Amino acid sequence: MKNKKFITLGFASVATSIALMFSSSLFAESSIKDAQASRLQALEKFTKVISIVQQYDVDDVTIEELIDKALDGMMKNLDAHSNYLTEKDYKRLKVQTEGEFGGLGITVGMKDGALTVISPIDGTPADKAGLKAGDIILKIDDKSTIGMTIDEAVSLMRGKVGEPIDLLIVREGELKPLSIHIVRDIIKIESVHAKVINNDILYIRVASFDKKVVEDVTKEINKRKASTKGIILDLRNNPGGLLDQAVGLVDSFVDSGVIVSQKGRRKIENKTYSAHASNTLTKVPLVVLVNGGSASASEIVSGALQDHKRAVLVGENTFGKGSVQVVLPITKTEAIKLTIARYYLPSGRTIQAVGVKPDVVVTPGELKTHKNEFAIKEADLKKHLQEELEKVDGKKEETKEDKKDKKDIITPEMLNKDIQLKEAVDIIKALVIMKG
Repeated sequence: MKNKKFITLGFASVATSIALMFSSSLFAESSIKDAQASRLQALEKFTKVISIVQQYDVDDVTIEELIDKALDGMMKNLDAHSNYLTEKDYKRLKVQTEGEFGGLGITVGMKDGALTVISPIDGTPADKAGLKAGDIILKIDDKSTIGMTIDEAVSLMRGKVGEPIDLLIVREGELKPLSIHIVRDIIKIESVHAKVINNDILYIRVASFDKKVVEDVTKEINKRKASTKGIILDLRNNPGGLLDQAVGLVDSFVDSGVIVSQKGRRKIENKTYSAHASNTLTKVPLVVLVNGGSASASEIVSGALQDHKRAVLVGENTFGKGSVQVVLPITKTEAIKLTIARYYLPSGRTIQAVGVKPDVVVTPGELKTHKNEFAIKEADLKKHLQEELEKVDGKKEETKEDKKDKKDIITPEMLNKDIQLKEAVDIIKALVIMKG
């Protein structure tokens, strides 16, 4: 009897399981059918609107034009960096990535719906004309930028070398818009510049993340390794560039842990980049300079070094560009540019639309010093007398070595013209003392 009871209960349990599986299967099928029905309803609504517009619109618009407009509007409404590339746009993009062209030397982005200068690149026409990070571009020649995509704006600003262009900009602190006249030129960028401060502080300026940044920074650090007690890494107005170079630069200063991770909706887009002890170049104190023109790759570097407590960040809040875009062809001549993932710093915080906040907030500017005319030191007097003698006898001719030394050194006078850099030097000095 016991066995019979057990068998009966066993059959009941199996029957219940089968019933639950059958119910789950029905529920899954029902969910799929509901999703398909919803998809069909949405597509039906879309085609109905297209049909009505084509029938009643005041202008004679073709179905192809309407579809292009619909795709363009859909992509623009996803986020500021996604967009639909027509045949013309796709060709322009290929020229930008593969060909040689004349440009201005600025990186732009969308901030609060406005076309904003992320940063002018050192030594380019835009830099020489006086464009600044944070400038909002209202007009490109006679075309308004309101409603314009980044790619449209970039294609308008690029052109033949020697051709002029006028930008109407709005700048914080200015009462009215400014007109900036620029002549296009071939953009050649030297990304890494190094100088010495007080004989023992190495100043490294990284203007953008091209394919040789890690190699060039490594060379500069190794060249002065014996005499370097601290390093200042200047990422101000650095618009970003190659991710592998950003990761490699952090790896030069950090010996373990996550540098940055990228997460998307699909698992295949999820990636993590980590540091390795074998790549670490130096452990001397480090200060990183950032501002509103520091974006993308430079935000990954500064944010990762901050999270690892490897560097002190000085300056202003960064731009806030922390998303990953890919170009996906949809026909032989058209494509879409789509945001597929976002970057996350080692602590798990995002960069997108937030940026990286410095540890020490310092606004840019010049240090105003008030000289006491009666407090003349002996060294000042000697320097003054020497200058007077040179006026009479003729100025001493500089040798090539003298010029080279001056080029590689940041003087106290230069520091006084850059409050952020001066603050960085003071912090480095304090960190060196603490370490010693």
